[in-house]
Amino acid sequence: MKSPSIHTKPFGVHAVLIEWPNEVNETILNTILQFEAFLKSDCLPEADWEYVPAYNSMLVINKKSHIDYDDFSPKIHSWYREMGDKKLQQRYLWHLPVSYDLEFGIDLEEISGTLQMEVAKVIALHTSHTYTVYGIGFLPGFMYLGGLPKELEVPRKATPRLQVKKGAVGIAGKQTGVYPQESPGGWNIIGNCSFPIFDETKKEPCFVSVGDQIKFYEVSRAEYDLHKIEAEVGIYQPEKIKIDA
Repeated sequence: MKSPSIHTKPFGVHAVLIEWPNEVNETILNTILQFEAFLKSDCLPEADWEYVPAYNSMLVINKKSHIDYDDFSPKIHSWYREMGDKKLQQRYLWHLPVSYDLEFGIDLEEISGTLQMEVAKVIALHTSHTYTVYGIGFLPGFMYLGGLPKELEVPRKATPRLQVKKGAVGIAGKQTGVYPQESPGGWNIIGNCSFPIFDETKKEPCFVSVGDQIKFYEVSRAEYDLHKIEAEVGIYQPEKIKIDA
């Protein structure tokens, strides 16, 4: 199958931005991740280079030297044509626990009224879908998850909150996500995830990668409290299942 076309442009003196067609779909995302794997293994070793894939683009960063864009851009296009059917790195489906208790889901009742849908139905829809990680950013470990059911699409809040709790699960537009730390934010908050998405004390602070998938499941407030304690002492770990195994 023919790969989608790419365009490149300089992004400062140390980086080049590679862009694919302006669409949000898993075919393009998989092509980006495939090209990332090819560059790492065959062209640009990770010791000198860093890669930031997201949605329909990938930022390629030289960690040591300036990039001569006029020389580098043709190489990117040539490598892209040579990529072939490169195997993706292992990806995972993660099952993450969420309490939709109204203490956490501070916008649940408002969303319920806006959508003319029972709160239980909002929760059922949110937990019934599997979401793809299209990007990680805004905050370290903040996952932009695509695949929100159309019935749950609501705009961002007109006035962002100055303080959103760590672990807050929000929805906005066509996306859902988890706030990995306390911060300002404008998404509609419907619950809280009891397992930390980002831990700066670990060798790999964020256990999720772009291309992984997320499935939320509802837990009671008591289960939430127990998971929080178990996660803090390292007993509780979220279930993960290999994708494309």
